[in-house]
Amino acid sequence: MWDDVYNAEHYVYGSEPNEFLRAHSAELPLGRVLCIGDGEGRNSVYLARQGYQVTAVDLSAVGIAKAKKLAAQYGVNVDYIQADLADFSFGNKQWDGIVSIFCHLPAVLRKRVHQQVIDSLKPGGVFLLEGYTPRQLQFGTGGPKAVEMLLDKDEVASELAALNILHLQALDRQVIEGVKHTGTGAVLQLLAQK
Repeated sequence: MWDDVYNAEHYVYGSEPNEFLRAHSAELPLGRVLCIGDGEGRNSVYLARQGYQVTAVDLSAVGIAKAKKLAAQYGVNVDYIQADLADFSFGNKQWDGIVSIFCHLPAVLRKRVHQQVIDSLKPGGVFLLEGYTPRQLQFGTGGPKAVEMLLDKDEVASELAALNILHLQALDRQVIEGVKHTGTGAVLQLLAQK
């Protein structure tokens, strides 16, 4: 499905980084950062441009090809890995930061991924996340249509309780990120530190 979504001349979610990431990227310790569900590379390339050593994982070969093209355009190196997050190992205590931007997963997989986030962050490492909440279904301006793939504030707080939650907020904001995310969005934003 994602190969079909990304199979366009333009960057369907734009080539500029997510606004929440741009505003808070300096809170990620400088070092090794993992971007999950990175799509066409707008966020991984941005972080590489800020001096981070970035690894990005996505399921779509088409998305990764476009991400590599964007990285080349900016003259930065990103280690792109094509993998399903259901099978991908985050490792143990190896990331200074992990970034998840609109990476919506089925609830069972999301819980497993969040446990991997906890295990794979180095002490002091930071997890940065933004995704849609169930209220997003009222707006219809992007994101999955299945409520179980959307982010509930209390569930996310529970799943990441082993981390020190620095910021956790559900809010409505203008999301103007390519043709697929345009308009008012109901989002959850999180910064948490190990």
